[in-house]
Amino acid sequence: MPTYEYLCQACSTTYEERRTFAQADEPSRCPECGSPRVRRQLSQFIVFSPGSSRSVGGGGCACSAGGACACRATPARN
Repeated sequence: MPTYEYLCQACSTTYEERRTFAQADEPSRCPECGSPRVRRQLSQFIVFSPGSSRSVGGGGCACSAGGACACRATPARN
């Protein structure tokens, strides 16, 4: 199930929710302030193909570090 990132327009909190593709744009409430004024954000993703050290998708990085690139890396949130 994909994880989607949302931004609360009332308090500027960003949070993630695991939802099906069909549920991605359904209404959500901010876990911090309870406001229904939230907007789904575009999230970066990275996919590693088996047997390759190169990453595919989402990154678009031009550095030479291949799959170990940190120029666009963001810390994982749990």
